[in-house]
Amino acid sequence: MHFLRHLRSFGLAAACLSAALAQAAGFTSLEIPADREGPAMRGAVWTPCAAPPGDIQLGRTTIRGVRDCPLAPGAQLPLIVLSHGYGGSFLAHHDTAQALADAGFVVAAISHSEDNFQIRGGPDDRISALATRTTDIKRLIDHMLRQWPSHDRIASDRIGFYGFSRGGYTGLVLAGARPDFERLPPLPSSPCARDLQSPACALMRRRFQELLASPLAHDTRIKVAVIADPLSMVFDADGLKDVKIPILLWASAYGGDGVTPDSVAAVRRNLPVAPEWRVAEKAEHFGFLAPCPPAQIEAKSEICRDAPGFDRTAFHAAFNAEVTAFFTRHLAPKP
Repeated sequence: MHFLRHLRSFGLAAACLSAALAQAAGFTSLEIPADREGPAMRGAVWTPCAAPPGDIQLGRTTIRGVRDCPLAPGAQLPLIVLSHGYGGSFLAHHDTAQALADAGFVVAAISHSEDNFQIRGGPDDRISALATRTTDIKRLIDHMLRQWPSHDRIASDRIGFYGFSRGGYTGLVLAGARPDFERLPPLPSSPCARDLQSPACALMRRRFQELLASPLAHDTRIKVAVIADPLSMVFDADGLKDVKIPILLWASAYGGDGVTPDSVAAVRRNLPVAPEWRVAEKAEHFGFLAPCPPAQIEAKSEICRDAPGFDRTAFHAAFNAEVTAFFTRHLAPKP
């Protein structure tokens, strides 16, 4: 795959981080309490850790790391926040989080408040979940900078974002994009798909207008972003004109789950600052998710199916290295 050409730069870039390369990722559960901006949220934080890794069992998912590994004394560390796709969780990209923590980043992820594996809304809730996602991430950053026990170890001026699918949409909005939800086609189950003049459709449209009366949250604390296969049909050139931060934009070769290669390429064309551009060859949309455990593969889960010729494990080894190198180039302390 052509992205392998970029791996030689990874070792040199990673050496620029203020922290030494770790042997494992520390893993700590995260609880963000409810406040006036939203409900309680669960997640996790990955940190650099000098101890040897072991297996951590989290439901059906096994990750490598060290529970509650204390941060070694040293300089402040850059923060990366993660945003999962539709119906996902804070563990959706655990291998990428681990790779970043191994390289000296603090990485935080939450399960989104109105869109996660336990809450999957119907058509009436689709835009509601899109509208609350940016507030979720803003609250996550607030928590990490103010309430997290080691908040004083985070460099508040060096914050990055990683998002996949709806998480990619989330990152674009946080960076200044303005979505136009009228561009979303109605779902087949939506009352507006059946009859635009129906009372049910009118009620749904009214709910959407009330919801969007306030602008979506942007966050200028985010200085750089990696965006993978974003839900992007809600953006045109005018909606993206205020996105000025450096972006590494990834597209899967075949797309899926409502995301097409053309829609991601349109984001590339319409961003006012040209992003770094990569295509995951032979990959479908879910190829960006962490490699599935054997039990999930045996259950023939949709998110574990890959196109012929695509090796998800091998892809992620290269993908995680390139993501880490990109964040290192932009967030390492300047000499």
